[in-house]
Amino acid sequence: MATSWEQLAEDKRSRLAKTIPEEWKIQELPTGDSVLDFPKSSTILSPQELEITETSAEELVAKLATGLLKSVDVTLAFCKRAAIAQQLTNCMLEFFPDAALAQAKELDAYLEEHKKPIGPLHGLPISLKDQLRVKGYETSMGYISWLGKYDEEDSVLTTLLRKAGAVFYTKTSVPQTLMVCETVNNIVGRTVNPRNKNWSCGGSSGGEGAMVGMRGGIIGVGTDIGGSIRVPSAFNFLYGIRPSHGRMPYGKMANSMEGQETVHSVVGPIAHSAADLRLFLKSVLEQEPWKYDSKVIPLPWRQQDEDAAKAKIESGKLNIGYYNFDGNVLPHPPILRGVDMVVEALKKKGHNLVPWTPYQHPFAVDLINGIYSGDGNIDVTRDINASGEPSIPNIKDLLRPESKAIGMNDLWDAHLKKWNYQMQYLEKWREAEQELGADLDVIIGPISPTAAIRHDQFRYYGYASTINLLDFTSVVVPVTFADKAIDAKNEEHAPANDLDKMVQAEYDPEAYHGAPVAVQVIGRRLSEEKTLAIAEEVGKLLGNLVTP
Repeated sequence: MATSWEQLAEDKRSRLAKTIPEEWKIQELPTGDSVLDFPKSSTILSPQELEITETSAEELVAKLATGLLKSVDVTLAFCKRAAIAQQLTNCMLEFFPDAALAQAKELDAYLEEHKKPIGPLHGLPISLKDQLRVKGYETSMGYISWLGKYDEEDSVLTTLLRKAGAVFYTKTSVPQTLMVCETVNNIVGRTVNPRNKNWSCGGSSGGEGAMVGMRGGIIGVGTDIGGSIRVPSAFNFLYGIRPSHGRMPYGKMANSMEGQETVHSVVGPIAHSAADLRLFLKSVLEQEPWKYDSKVIPLPWRQQDEDAAKAKIESGKLNIGYYNFDGNVLPHPPILRGVDMVVEALKKKGHNLVPWTPYQHPFAVDLINGIYSGDGNIDVTRDINASGEPSIPNIKDLLRPESKAIGMNDLWDAHLKKWNYQMQYLEKWREAEQELGADLDVIIGPISPTAAIRHDQFRYYGYASTINLLDFTSVVVPVTFADKAIDAKNEEHAPANDLDKMVQAEYDPEAYHGAPVAVQVIGRRLSEEKTLAIAEEVGKLLGNLVTP
């Protein structure tokens, strides 16, 4: 008798539950909406383990490199906190603490013998989005039909992180197909936001958002083809970077729509500070990923670019563009206030802020949405139907169900439209610089039209996906929280279209009270050093250099 998709999902949930030791299990689940502070009141972690999990990655690797901390102790602390995060937010698809502790012991032995760390991330636990393959474990990608298939080799990035000394202990949940900015699948269900279980954790790297938000991970690895690093970062009050294509290695990772080359998915970190994002990027680049993945550009970390950006920051002479409306969907009041806060903080520091007119963003959104559905959704439908599981309703907002597969000539036309649009956008950037008589360093805008959103309500991807089409570097900076006393419903806005009307109608000051608000700092393609330095300064001016 054939096994039903429900039985396969139940088997996976049962196997996952058994990976959590009894002594790490929560005896009585909290009843409140927020579980963010639960680890501190729980007796599962010791005081030292709490301290370890609330230390920055930068500080941890410094202590691990000198033996002030043992990797076994750090790994155990994060495994315990990850187990708590799983029980409270449902954020995992794989958990392997025994293998992690064995790996940590080997790293401790290496340090003891050689009196030096094995690499720049020596002994640091790093959580991985389920797309990253780890030899010996399942990569389901939210598809039930992928269960029971165990990876025979690591992804390139997994290999390089291991080479740098990272310890692996979990692979986190993703939405079915990946093409959703919320995280829900038919395997383990919905992942919730640790700040409020009624809010989304974002997607598709939402498992990472919840895990790092709970400090069950200190650096999490996500991917982004339409906001999937940046939206979870924003919704969980974290930093995240979408590097440009070719900066980080994507080779041998799992994906939906593999072979789609018009808009590339990219991989990057989510963390509590810009400094920890930088640590990750520099550590990977030290491993020379271009020797492993042919799509990676041979471009080491350019310290001179970072130093030049910091010198300009210190001089108070940054030129920054900003916008709060892309012409398609107006953000909710908390987001508009967040952009204003960033602009005012930078002006107060003496920097020059100039309004930026988003160039044909509605065109870009239509173009990229057509690219996402260019195969008529054949790829994702095949993997969903293979098990008989139903589609999650959320995917219809990005993958148009009525779409038909396009032909080769239409694909070439889409390539050309994208290229022309990218060049036109660069032209607008140069025109702004001619008017300024100086470089326009970055542009600041919304990453999502909403603060951390209520479940099943994410409708508009355009603030994120336009940046994917342009392949610009983008860093999410946490700003503030929605406040019902300040962020009244906007009754005067005339909706630009039906989607705008739907998004405006969804706003409820009471329901969103306390929800995280963020912006994205956007730089030209391959400007990770400069853009990250400026994003770090924005966070510093807001008092959010390191988030809780």
